[in-house]
This record gives sequence, C-alpha cells and structure tokens, in this order.
Amino acid sequence: MNEAIPVSRAVDHGFAKLMPDVDRERAWLLTVDGAPQSYVDLDEPTHLEFEYARRLGHVLDTVAEAGRPLDVLHLGGGALTLPRYLAATRPSSRQNVVEADRGLVELVGEYLPVGAGSGIALHVADARRWLADAPADSADVVVGDVFGGSRVPAGFTTVGYAGEVERVLRADGVYMANLADAAPFAFLRSQLANFATVFEELALIAEPAVLRGRRFGNAVLVAAHRPLDTAALARRTAADAFPARVEHGPAVREFIGDARPVRDEDAVPSPEPPDGAFGIG
Repeated sequence: MNEAIPVSRAVDHGFAKLMPDVDRERAWLLTVDGAPQSYVDLDEPTHLEFEYARRLGHVLDTVAEAGRPLDVLHLGGGALTLPRYLAATRPSSRQNVVEADRGLVELVGEYLPVGAGSGIALHVADARRWLADAPADSADVVVGDVFGGSRVPAGFTTVGYAGEVERVLRADGVYMANLADAAPFAFLRSQLANFATVFEELALIAEPAVLRGRRFGNAVLVAAHRPLDTAALARRTAADAFPARVEHGPAVREFIGDARPVRDEDAVPSPEPPDGAFGIG
C-alpha cells in the first residue's frame, strides 16, 4: 500500500495536486484545478490508467514496428505519462516535451523525476510558438495534449495549427491528439475539418456512448498522409476495459459533415466540460 503524502502547490496556471494511489506503491495522480491531468506509475511506466492515454498508447504502438525508436514531439507535458511510456516501449527514442507551466514542470521534476538516459528533453515554453520554430520534417510523431485546466486553448484548435503540425512531421509521420466534446460535436467536427484540409488519412477513437452523443467524453484524433493501421487499432481498443470504436474513411467524412475549418482569428477554446465529467471523487 502506498503511504506517500499528497502534495499541493500553486503553479503558474492553477493549483496542482499530486495524490498517491493507495493501491500502487509509486503511482501518482496529477490534477490541476481539480481536473485530472496525468497518472504515472514510476515502477511501471507502461501502465496507462486513463482510457484516453491508453488509446494514445495504442496509436504509438502501431505507427511503426515494435521497439523501433521514434522522434516524438509532445505538445503539453503534465506528468510525462506518454513520454515515459514511449521511453519504456521504444528505447532510444528522442522526445521533446513542451510545457508552458514552469511551476508544474518543477513540481513533477521534484516528485516524479525522469531517469537519466531516458531520451526525454523537457522545454518550458509556449507550445504553439515552439511548434512554429521547430525544424520542418523533424518528427515521426506529434502528440497534442495541451489543456488549460480542462479546455484546449484556442491556439491549438485552428487550421493554421494543423498546418504547422504537418510541416514538422516527416512524410510518413503521424499526429494524434486528445480532445473532448459532446453532441452535437461542433468542436470535434471542426477539429477533424482542420486536419482534413492538410492530411489524407484521419481516424477518430472514442467510446460508442460518446460517439452516439449520450455523454461528454474524450476522443482521440489521428491524422497522417499514409494509411493508418486501423484494423490493429480497432483490435486493441476493443480489448480495453472500456472498449472504444475506431472510425475512419467515409465514416469520418460523414461525421465532419458541413463543419468548416477554424481560422486563427475565429478560434475559441474547446467546450467547458459539464460538472463531474472528469470527476475524481
């Protein structure tokens, strides 16, 4: 049983808490202003507690042959759940993680340090500006997981952002993002429309109840120029404790419908989750 003591601290963009998991000896939940941000098990970095993180992990597992190192850019850091996962599953990968909140970076570094030789380089910077300055064709994967509290900031919701992602990715690279919405999916449809203007291949991963509009929830967007291994993704997501569906091809185009790409001057943050949508008790 974990007897570690919870840690609370004001950070640059809110109030952060690190809470130990009583059932796992060196596992921690990070929240910011009450919204769950990350779950990390220091002894088992391949354990992905959150369903959306598991789905992102499935995509990472299927973008290249098992164990092949990747160059990955993470926009948004939190407690570095996915970078730790990738360092464990694809050793020698080179990972840049961009997190704007210096106080959060210092908190995570103090209590949940990343081991030397992990290949993870952490940058305290505005992720949209960092992306704009990143070299072209420099990443195999870009991960979008930027949240201000429980909302995606406006600068990460536009077709201009999608274009910057495409510029930084290599020709066979893959983009994946954690998003959240509810019916009628105005936000999620607009995000797919953004990336449909830049990439030929799109996939959407979410629980059937979310896709049917029964509740607010997470959805993983995947974009690439090359065909995605949606069959492997479907097998993996269907085997999860909370099974998800993988939509692609005509189903995604139908889902987008008449949604229009979002220009930078028209951008707004993602919708505010309803009370209790991501509650932790």
